[in-house]
Amino acid sequence: MTIEFLSGAFYCRIAVQRKEVFMYTVQLSNLIEKMNLENVTSGIDIRHIKLCQPDVNRPALQLAGFFDYFDSERVQVIGHVEYAYMQKMEKDHGQGIMAKLMDYKVPCIVFCRNIEVTPELIQMATEKGVPILRTVKTTSSFMAEVIRWLNVELAPRISIHGVLVDVYGEGILIMGESGIGKSEAALELIKRGHRLVTDDVVEIKKVSDDTLIGTAPDITRHFIELRGIGIIDVKTLFGVESVKDTQSIDLVIKLEEWNKEQEYDRLGLDEQYTEFLGNKVVCHSIPIRPGRNLAIICESAAVNYRQKKMGYNAAQELYNRVTNNLMKKAKLEDE
Repeated sequence: MTIEFLSGAFYCRIAVQRKEVFMYTVQLSNLIEKMNLENVTSGIDIRHIKLCQPDVNRPALQLAGFFDYFDSERVQVIGHVEYAYMQKMEKDHGQGIMAKLMDYKVPCIVFCRNIEVTPELIQMATEKGVPILRTVKTTSSFMAEVIRWLNVELAPRISIHGVLVDVYGEGILIMGESGIGKSEAALELIKRGHRLVTDDVVEIKKVSDDTLIGTAPDITRHFIELRGIGIIDVKTLFGVESVKDTQSIDLVIKLEEWNKEQEYDRLGLDEQYTEFLGNKVVCHSIPIRPGRNLAIICESAAVNYRQKKMGYNAAQELYNRVTNNLMKKAKLEDE
């Protein structure tokens, strides 16, 4: 897809060509909106405050006066235990500890369980430019939800050239040289009832050591380019059931020109892998020649992959049958 002419797409093209990994930040306002937080320090301009750490911190040791190895870039969470400890502290000492905590320029302090924040603390936070937020959620559930969301939003990511489709619930990443037929295969899969995630540019996020999530750049979402026809809007032509915003990447299919001099895997006993951001993904190299139906091949690969995850390996079953047959023949010959 020639996206250099689209507004804001040059960044995507550079990422595809260089396979660069970008570090991302999240606006604090996005966290407030996502978690439905109340900002009790409304006088602070939060537009410049960004989060860059996916973890949070309960400042128990800091309230006790120990600030060594304090990670001030994390969201600071005050729960029932921390608040109870603060209540037992002398007023001047407690204010001094909170002032020292805020001097580290933490991105924000979140009070859970709808804990009441004193006017003195609000005034201090306003003067130091540290937002104080409040939620009705329990401390454990709030922390778990924030960490999960931040891990996704701040996940390391790359952009690559390819097509990502959801086939029977499995994320199939189709890769190959430009013009080899990736978009045409995706279109045939859509017509067969499967769903498009992205065409041409795939943004891959590493949300864990086992999971890669693929999505489309906002500017090219739901669009496919077909040479000779141009740009088509899949969502408009085939309906909302034909598209999907995000999908885990479970299997990679690399399309390549048929080379009669090359030996291709015909059994599939040994899995081949490709690596993205340190995560390995099962990969199949599919030679392309006239007459091969790529959509059926992708469907079969998805179903076969699901079978393997459920414990059945067709290649291993054939190998066992052949081995048993040879053993029987050898036994008969010995007799």
